[in-house]
Amino acid sequence: MRSLRSGIIGGFIGLGAFCATSVQADMFSTKSRRDLFSAHTRLLDTRASQQYEDSARLRPDVIPNVSSVSPRYTGKYRGEYLTMAREAARKHGVPEDLFLRLVQQESNWNPNAESHKGALGLAQLMPATARRLGVDPTIPKQNLEGGARYLSKQFRKFGSWRLALAAYNAGPQAVRKYGGVPPYEETQNYVAKIWGS
Repeated sequence: MRSLRSGIIGGFIGLGAFCATSVQADMFSTKSRRDLFSAHTRLLDTRASQQYEDSARLRPDVIPNVSSVSPRYTGKYRGEYLTMAREAARKHGVPEDLFLRLVQQESNWNPNAESHKGALGLAQLMPATARRLGVDPTIPKQNLEGGARYLSKQFRKFGSWRLALAAYNAGPQAVRKYGGVPPYEETQNYVAKIWGS
């Protein structure tokens, strides 16, 4: 009887030691797995941040040097709307010369311009777009503000000034549909005149 009791107690002690070792091994392997995962994640984060830290596409709010973005404005217009257009461009993070070339192309600086499609004013805003932007397209300052804000919005959406210009002219849905500047002659000419070939 005594040897049976000793055997049972010895068995429990052995089982306890085995379980403790097994639990401890699981704890170490879980900790090791966590450490390994953490090390791999840290490595990937470091590589990704180094790989993309200079990517302009991933930082669309950073506006590159104007002269490196688009050709300079060389139009003859030097009136009061030029200053308003420059201010609107700066306010909305649009390269000034790019926006001045857009206004030149859109309306030739005529605040009363109206297209055959119904676009109005200096930046040729469609009435529905002007309403969404909360501007009155018949007031030159508001029209320019709306135009600069809309162009900036397209740049943030597409990450490229060329595509932003295409979206301004043909609509963002056309740029999405074709995955680039749409194959419309008007839009191709528009982008070429403002951006350059």
